[in-house]
Amino acid sequence: MKAIVQDRYGSPELLRLRDVDRPEPAADEILVRVKASSVNARDWHLLRGDPLLARLLASDFGWRAPRRPIRGSDVAGQVVAVGAAVTRFRPGDEVYADACGPDGAFAEYVCVPERQADTKPARLSFEQAAAVPLAGATALLGLRDVAGLVAGQRVLINGASGGVGTFAVQIGRAMGAEVTGVCSTRNVELVEKLGADHVVDYRRSDFVAAGPRYDVVLDLVGNRGLAELRSVLVPGGTLVLSGGGTSGEGRPTVVGPMRLSLWGMARSGFARRDRIRQLNVVPKAETLAALRGLIERGDVTPAIDRSFPLGEVPEAIRYLEHDHARAKVVITVHQD
Repeated sequence: MKAIVQDRYGSPELLRLRDVDRPEPAADEILVRVKASSVNARDWHLLRGDPLLARLLASDFGWRAPRRPIRGSDVAGQVVAVGAAVTRFRPGDEVYADACGPDGAFAEYVCVPERQADTKPARLSFEQAAAVPLAGATALLGLRDVAGLVAGQRVLINGASGGVGTFAVQIGRAMGAEVTGVCSTRNVELVEKLGADHVVDYRRSDFVAAGPRYDVVLDLVGNRGLAELRSVLVPGGTLVLSGGGTSGEGRPTVVGPMRLSLWGMARSGFARRDRIRQLNVVPKAETLAALRGLIERGDVTPAIDRSFPLGEVPEAIRYLEHDHARAKVVITVHQD
């Protein structure tokens, strides 16, 4: 099969479309013929090995190269084979999944643990479905599980026009919250169309100095200090940190976007008036099933910026990394 392969850390130019062996599903896995995938910040962090601290702490990172050579995690496609212990799927089923594991999704076929896959939402195309798993799960878990958002609360989403942010705006609205999205001027209309009650154009207004206070702040950018983010919370409010930041140019940074998260974890035990929480996403079918419910009810629709064919994954990652892509960037694989 064809796959995008990486042999060492570096720039997108290192990625190559190669012929590799098609994987065989383990007992608890399904083999998926990939129709589409999508690009996430996870991909360019793994591409560059940035930050260096992740090479010591994160399971996907090795010291000189990623532990798995094929990039990509989001996948939407059709099941072609199942392992002996699989009970929920059979060949021919249309699925979507976070394929984070030994195999990568920027390929014609990928093996996915059954516990990380769910039935594809019927109202979505494969390209739309491929945009959902990691970004949608991050938004849902951040607001529902980590923040405990409830109807009537006020939530601020810093990075509302990004891959996760576009889902967070819609999910916040579906949960009955009053949603404020922070984005650049060119993305104000997009965030408004997604359902935000208020939109802050950070080029024209500073949400820290603006005055409103929020029950929940979901930070997806990592461009403000911890004290600034806490200052816009009501007493007892919750700050949810989810990485953010951009990759370094040239040599990787030491902590990069982990800086704010590490500082937040260090300070969380001393916070008296608010809560500081770190968001870590573990791929689960139950999360995808909850997202499917929101999608089928019409509460959530993936927003897609651009799509690229499999052979142009390097250009897609470069576009996400440097050109301030909004919403999701999709990779098309099999189009039949």
